[in-house]
Formats: sequence, C-alpha cells, structure tokens
Amino acid sequence: MTAPAGDGIGEAVRALRTPEAVRERAKVVLAAAEAGLTPHFRVDPARLDDAARLVADVTRAAYPDLDVPFHSRWRHFAPDGRDRWAALASQLHHADPAEIARIRFDLVIPSVLLDAGAGAAWRYVEPASGAAFARSEGLALASLELFERGLLSAHPSRPLRADGAALRGLEVDALAAAFQAGPDNPLAGLDGRVRLLNRLGAAIELDPGRFGRPARLGHLYDHLRGLADGGRLPARTILIELLDAFAAIWPGRILLDGHNIGDVGRHPAVRTDDPTDGLVPFHKLSQWLAYSLIEPLEGAGLEVTGLDALTGLAEYRNGGLLIDTGVIVPKHDRVLEETHAGDGELVVEWRALTVALLDRLAGRVRPLLGLSAADLPLARVLQGGTWSAGRRIAREKRPDGGPPLRIESDGTLF
Repeated sequence: MTAPAGDGIGEAVRALRTPEAVRERAKVVLAAAEAGLTPHFRVDPARLDDAARLVADVTRAAYPDLDVPFHSRWRHFAPDGRDRWAALASQLHHADPAEIARIRFDLVIPSVLLDAGAGAAWRYVEPASGAAFARSEGLALASLELFERGLLSAHPSRPLRADGAALRGLEVDALAAAFQAGPDNPLAGLDGRVRLLNRLGAAIELDPGRFGRPARLGHLYDHLRGLADGGRLPARTILIELLDAFAAIWPGRILLDGHNIGDVGRHPAVRTDDPTDGLVPFHKLSQWLAYSLIEPLEGAGLEVTGLDALTGLAEYRNGGLLIDTGVIVPKHDRVLEETHAGDGELVVEWRALTVALLDRLAGRVRPLLGLSAADLPLARVLQGGTWSAGRRIAREKRPDGGPPLRIESDGTLF
C-alpha cells in the first residue's frame, strides 16, 4: 500500500476515516492469514460454504419472503415482534416528516453508542410488560425508556430530544438507574458508556454547523439533507460525516499528531510508509450508526445510495460466527482460554479477518437465496443473516450464548 498524498498526517488521518480504509486494510490482514503469516489465527476457506448455508437457513427462517430489512438498531426496538418505536411514532401527530427524522436521530444515536456488549449477566426488565431482555435488545429498550423519560433533553416540556447540555451532564447514577444496573445486575462498561455520552454532548456543542445552537443531535438530519444531491445521499458520506463529527468522543487509544482516530487497532501485517503504518481501522459503532440512520433519512424522503460501500461490522456476533463455523481457526490455546484486551493484537487480527471474510461470505449466501447483490446488499446479509446466525450458533455451543472469545469491554468498542 502506498502512503496518502497531500498534507502529511492530516491527510493520513482523513484516509483512515473512510470505509475504503476499513475494507482495504482488513483484506491485507486476510492475505497475511492465508499466507500463514498471522500469529493468532488461520483461515479455512473450505468452511465458508458451511457458514453460508447456516446464514441462508437463518435468513429464510426469519424472513420467508426474503424481504430482509437493513441491519440497524431499529430491529432491536421490536425484540418480540412488538415495535416500541412504531408505538411511540404513532403519537407524534404534531410532527412533520423532518421533525420525526430529527427525533429518530435523537433516539438512535445515543442508543447505538450505548450498544457495546452488556455482559452475560445483565438483564433489563421492561416496566410495561415485565418481560426481561438481555444484550442488544435489552440495551435498546433501556435506551428507549431513557429517551422517552426525557433524560437526554434539556427541555422538560419537550422530552423527545437529545441535547448537548443534557448529554454532557448525564451522570453515572442516572444511567445505572435507567438501565437497572447494580451489583446484582452488572452492566459491563457502565462508566465508559456515560463518559462516551458526556463527550458526545461536549462535541456537538462545539459543532454548530452540524448540530445547531443550542446543540441537538437531531439537527444532524438537516446537515445530511443539505449534503444530498437531488435527494440522493451516498452511504459513505453518512459514515465520513459521523467519523468527523464524533472523532473527539472516543477514548484516545491511538493518537496521530493530536488526532483521536477512534476504533483503530494495530497489526504487524499492515505496512505503509506513512504515519498510519500498522494501523487497522474498524469504526464499528460508527458504521452501525450509519446503517441505523438510513431508515430515518429514507423515511423523510431521501434516497441513500451505495450501501455496499460500508463494510461488515467487526463485532463478536459476526466474528463469533466465523470462529464457531471453523472459518477462522485459532492457532494457539490462549485464544480461547484467556481474556483479551479489546485493542490488543489478537482481537485486532480477529476483527480484521471478520470484516474481510464477511464480504466473501455474502457472495456465497446470495446464490443460496437466489438473490443478487442489488436485492441483498451487505446491510441485509448482516440482518438476515450473519448476526442472527452468530447468536444462534453461540447458544448451541455455549450455555450462556456468549462469544467464543472473552474480551475486556470498556463500553465503547463492541
């Protein structure tokens, strides 16, 4: 790979904040694994067909008509078939389509950022139904309750907002109470989640061009609408805007000349002759958020194009699927026996292989379902799909349904 041209490290940072960089560098790690040059995992391409059949079977079972929606946070608001967002939206008779889009942005951005792994022990008991939900669905319903109660709004008379001042001032005790977290119901990375929302509030207050004044997350809808050309907005534009807008909120794992580059790890397979040598970007939560903004944008009349510019998500359900089906194979016992740092080389290697192999897997799933790439873009393969198949096989293999790897979570990575 060649170094980015232009103004040195600033241009290099911008290059890392693209979906092309995620895909390109993941492929470099995959090529190294296929050549036997990676320290922690090898790849067994013969098992891709097994994984593809599982994904196709899960997709058919969930969507018999093969009308698969996008992989997004909105699915988690209806874990039992009852769509809580739709119920809330039905009460917004006063709001025009643009304001509904703003409200959806206000809800889904914090909800996605709170969607890091909850841990196997945590549960959320929905007050209205008394039903208990775990993991992503529980986090989604807890975040919806947080939003509906107006805890993210600086305006008591207008609860359905997420304002910079309220986000910046959110306290750990308030989030713990809303998420029912405590010694008997531990939520992984609670403090990290709150710090992330606090930094989010501070960041949008410093960015009136995107978020207005006073700052509100929903104003990002108006900014993105202004970037559309003839009502068409490329998906990569959404992601790049998110990466630029929220760069300051992530823990500073790796800094380049003072730039926080977010969800980026290091791996020796990636060699460049510029300051990004060894760096592998993922931007998992940002890409998950980009996928989750598509429906609010389209609901307000925009067309989001180029969906497959975004990549698969480097997280434990997709990556777990590939380990559990034997596509990604550990090379030493420590892989499955020890707990690993989320930004450590082993986890970076696994995540990069996941991103690259999801593209290949999608290419094998589509023929099994008789669908083209246009009919089943990656965003629908993930939903149909790889995420659900990863969850299913995890439950079959482990009593707690957890991933094959044990990873330390600070509430901001997965």
